[in-house]
Amino acid sequence: MIELHLIGIGTGNPDHLTGEARRAIAQADLFLVPHKPGKSDLADLRTSIIDSVRNDAVVALFDMPVRDDTLPYLTRVDAWHDEIAQVWANTMAAHPDAKRVALLVWGDPSLYDSTLRIAVRLDPAPKLHVVAGITSVQALTAAHAIPLNRLNAPVTISTGRRLRDHGWPEDCETLIVMLDGDCTFQTLDGTSFDIWWGAYLGMPEQILAHGRLGEVSAQIIAQRAEARAAHGWIMDTYLLRRHA
Repeated sequence: MIELHLIGIGTGNPDHLTGEARRAIAQADLFLVPHKPGKSDLADLRTSIIDSVRNDAVVALFDMPVRDDTLPYLTRVDAWHDEIAQVWANTMAAHPDAKRVALLVWGDPSLYDSTLRIAVRLDPAPKLHVVAGITSVQALTAAHAIPLNRLNAPVTISTGRRLRDHGWPEDCETLIVMLDGDCTFQTLDGTSFDIWWGAYLGMPEQILAHGRLGEVSAQIIAQRAEARAAHGWIMDTYLLRRHA
């Protein structure tokens, strides 16, 4: 039986690797590394993290399928996951001697990441091992040196799509927003919220901004656009909190 190791690697900084992650990388027979057109830096980051642990790794690059944007959102994501699982299966089949296969997962495999959902589609099913990683949420609060929650208060983690479609969640005081390519914070009352934003968290390219939402929104939007144009990709997240 193939063992599939999903290794949380943090936000791109090799120092985010835990001891458990390093051991899993050191013991893997094969690494599956996705390649996206125009985003070779992401594949290069994964391979550089592998190289920081060992110099004899077998790396199999695979092309990521493209989602069909003509389908409803959940339908197209579901079909996309099926396609990715098939690509994984084909790539592993091309390396029949590899019994310990690994994928490096940004952040943690359990938080707003679909690697686990794709893995369970494999047939025959591999034996799954998950290595927890530092999430973008942790990297964001660490970069800004702030606590995630107010005293004895809950936190909501959601997406830009849900903020756009449903507005500010009821009874929410602190909101972490992930997967937001449209700067959806623009839809909120800029005088009522504070924002802590970060991109390329934990990496040399890290960018941070913080302040009253209405006062820093334009700055964040401009910085985000400039950084994305420069690098060809961007990973960012932000924390919103009702202004006290």
